Amino acid sequence: MYEALHLLAILPFPQIDPVAFSIGPLSVHWYGLAYVAGIMIGWFYARKLIERPHLWKGDAAPMTNAHLDDFLVWIAVGIVVGGRTGYVLFYDLQPMLEDPIRIIQIWNGGMSFHGGLMGSIIAMFLFARRNAIPVWSMFDIIAAVVPLGLFFGRIANFINGELWGRLSSMPWAMVFPTGGPFARHPSQLYEAGLEGIVLLSLLAIMIFRFKALRIPGLISGIFVMGYGFSRIFVEFFREPDAQLGYLLGTNWLTMGMVLSSPMLLIGLWAILRALAANRTAKA
Repeated sequence: MYEALHLLAILPFPQIDPVAFSIGPLSVHWYGLAYVAGIMIGWFYARKLIERPHLWKGDAAPMTNAHLDDFLVWIAVGIVVGGRTGYVLFYDLQPMLEDPIRIIQIWNGGMSFHGGLMGSIIAMFLFARRNAIPVWSMFDIIAAVVPLGLFFGRIANFINGELWGRLSSMPWAMVFPTGGPFARHPSQLYEAGLEGIVLLSLLAIMIFRFKALRIPGLISGIFVMGYGFSRIFVEFFREPDAQLGYLLGTNWLTMGMVLSSPMLLIGLWAILRALAANRTAKA
């Protein structure tokens, strides 16, 4: 069986050096560049949304480009601190406690989306309160651009040859350098497609065609619910973290599913809340 799976891997894994370039003793990794690209391109896209007042309720954006520029530092800290904290708590607590220096070695991978989301929410809430920005509109504009960061992050996971999928006999399966001699689903690319391209496109359609930013909280709810669906779906193809394996004695339940399932209810609640508030405002 395993030999057959190996032979069916007709797509070779591209041997891309995880280090993009080096300057003397300093090595710049693709993983770090992915975060920079996601934040900067997301910043550019968010500016374009702010500069189009007709997209917003009352034909006025709830924040300025100056606000957005100031928020860059806040969101960067929220993503990195939250993402790393989430990974340590949810996925790798005991090994990290045994070797605490690994906690700050984010260039070696190990970031949790769910932790980064919580860190980002805290950063958005505090920044919005400090600058008198409607919180739900703040959530919406960041939710609209997050798929860009998810896309680049998953591509970086693929380049690193990490977070690969389960054994597969599909013709696009690959033999990852750290995944043994067997063909596996390139689940990082599945996530880049669903969490990145598909979700970004869905949100853009809602924003530009249906003017969803005029209903504060709607884009946030669609994003949270859309990510939850996407992540749970891909988890059926993704190999669970070795230190956790499958949960509750099953051969399918993973930590990613457990953390993403509440997002379906939270996203649905946010959507219904936004629609109800919009109806009340029009009454």
